[in-house]
Amino acid sequence: MTKDIRGSGAFFYRKMIMIAFPVMLQNLISIGLNLIDTLMIGRVGVDELAAVGAANQVYFIFSMTAFGIYSGAAVYTAQFWGAQDISGIRKVVGIDFAVGGTMALCFTVGAFFGAPHILWLFAKDPEVIAYGTQYLRLVCFSYVFTALSYVLSFNSRSIQRLAGPTCINAAAMLVNTVLNYGLIYGNLGMPRLGVRGAALATLIARITEFSVLIIYIYHDRSHPLAASFKELTSFGSDMFRKVMKTALPVVISEGTWSIATSAYFIAYGILGASALAVAQVASVVNEFSQSIYFGLGNAAAVMIGEKLGQGRTDEVEMDAKRVLNIVMVMNFIVTLALISVRGPIASFYRFDGATTELLKSTLFVWALFITPKMFEYLLICGILRAGGDTRFCMVVDVLGNWLVGLPMAFAGVTLFHFPLPLVVAMVSSADILKAIICWYRYKQKKWICVLVDTREDEPEKGEITP
Repeated sequence: MTKDIRGSGAFFYRKMIMIAFPVMLQNLISIGLNLIDTLMIGRVGVDELAAVGAANQVYFIFSMTAFGIYSGAAVYTAQFWGAQDISGIRKVVGIDFAVGGTMALCFTVGAFFGAPHILWLFAKDPEVIAYGTQYLRLVCFSYVFTALSYVLSFNSRSIQRLAGPTCINAAAMLVNTVLNYGLIYGNLGMPRLGVRGAALATLIARITEFSVLIIYIYHDRSHPLAASFKELTSFGSDMFRKVMKTALPVVISEGTWSIATSAYFIAYGILGASALAVAQVASVVNEFSQSIYFGLGNAAAVMIGEKLGQGRTDEVEMDAKRVLNIVMVMNFIVTLALISVRGPIASFYRFDGATTELLKSTLFVWALFITPKMFEYLLICGILRAGGDTRFCMVVDVLGNWLVGLPMAFAGVTLFHFPLPLVVAMVSSADILKAIICWYRYKQKKWICVLVDTREDEPEKGEITP
């Protein structure tokens, strides 16, 4: 009887909301930290906004690489949670800390010493590069704290304990907002630092976020993530290899996707500083509007992974169908909402008339293509990866972005000399192609795989079976 209740539609939708809503808030908060910088710097000047936008492409690549590591490993965390294997969960967290921390250090060193050269890829204006270098050489020190915070936040999603981390993320956003107001403009008795103030505010907010997360989790020693150093480092080479075998395709997928997305900004930058600033604003607004999908995708991955860990494979396909039905309804609502608010959003910025109209047109095009983009996102991140089908997703992502999206972007700018909205439309053709391919894979059902040992008589839990 219990099994019937857990497999019912009503139970599914209640649990979906309970998981998706906090994850959606976490994503809104995370995006909000960058949105605050964009909004406040945007009121200082176009050059400053273009500089911060270019510098944040480094953070974007970093955060997507971290997402690849942690979401790939979370396939195991969710299935371990379904099997109630706390030891296995803590070993995965240890792998996340080791790999994610090392990756963050590499990004920090590269961003600090290579700042001017990196920014030159996105903007050729010396003033934009100078502003961006000031920002990047300070904000890059936040990467390590961000990576470690992500470990705790991502794994909190997989074990379905989200209330505390969500509140902490919200507090970090508040800290960043207040410090931005003070340090960018010289308010509240603070020095007027401009773009450096925005970077310093982000750094302080990220340090605060990680510190409070650690205190929150380790305050309760029974928390599944409150592992000792010995537990975190108890994973063997065999487990590390198997977890990374699943995670690495996601890392490659997200890493190359983020590089490709940043390369789109290189193409947009060819159109001038105004186009680059508009693309940055439109991108952040678009990410903000997509937060509900991020919550839905993470919830789907957690629930599908949990059921696979419990061996309830017969219910997984039905859950996937329910998720896809939800996303199609959401596509209609979000598209209309984004079209409706593009005017007020554009009017917030102190752009000239031509730039304001360019922003409104770009937001309109982005809204039109949200359906294939988010349908593909839910299939890859919410369904296929949750079943361990990470290598197929990697191939689709890499080929779609690098063989379709990028050639379209540079052809639109350099060959056809199209305006920004038309170039964005050309780039979006990659999402249509990927959505079709992923739908075909979903219908084949080859993605439904159990990656952890669910046998109750296993003498030593936490070991992974191929």
